[in-house]
Amino acid sequence: MRLGLTADEVLTTTRAVRKRIDFDKPVEREVIMECVEIAQQAPTGSNNQGWRWMFVTDPAKKAAIADLYRKNFYPYIGMEDPTTDDLPDRDDQGTRILSSAVHMAQHLHEVPLMAIPLHTGRLEGADTFRQASSWGSILPAVWSFLLALRERGMGSSWTTLHLPNEREVAELLEIPYDDYTQVGMFPIGYTLGTDFKLANRVTAEKFVHWDTWS
Repeated sequence: MRLGLTADEVLTTTRAVRKRIDFDKPVEREVIMECVEIAQQAPTGSNNQGWRWMFVTDPAKKAAIADLYRKNFYPYIGMEDPTTDDLPDRDDQGTRILSSAVHMAQHLHEVPLMAIPLHTGRLEGADTFRQASSWGSILPAVWSFLLALRERGMGSSWTTLHLPNEREVAELLEIPYDDYTQVGMFPIGYTLGTDFKLANRVTAEKFVHWDTWS
């Protein structure tokens, strides 16, 4: 399925999707491969294309990754009892975001597909130049992948809370830990409905500086 969105529509309506993931509809491998082909057209430092893509569909492996994610998620948001519906205090927008994040954490093992993009090498102790070069060589491809998902009626969200247990996930999936850095973990599925609106953002003028900071 293609939505036929314009470039601007894809760019402005690709949201972090959590509550609107269809956990029951399978995600076709060939469609994911289309999205990877698009992602691999993204710019990359020195044209090295030092990326790899790990996709997880095995229920037991998804469950293990979800357990590790939740192990870090609930302490991170300050939710001492994950069995309760009581959320930590936030403003209205923060509560909505937190509610959707909790929903995804609770159902993470049910997503049809998990994606873990990887970049060649380890970044522990790297200086700013090497870190910026490395992230700048993989993140454009990841974002292109997410945009391609959106055009095909799918959604995801950028998560990183499995990374404190990156080595354990590497062992589970037989990723050579010393050779590849996991960028994040992306729960993927078709969306319940395809109409996503522009987010409420502060005007760009408040974030822009010309020639000097002041």
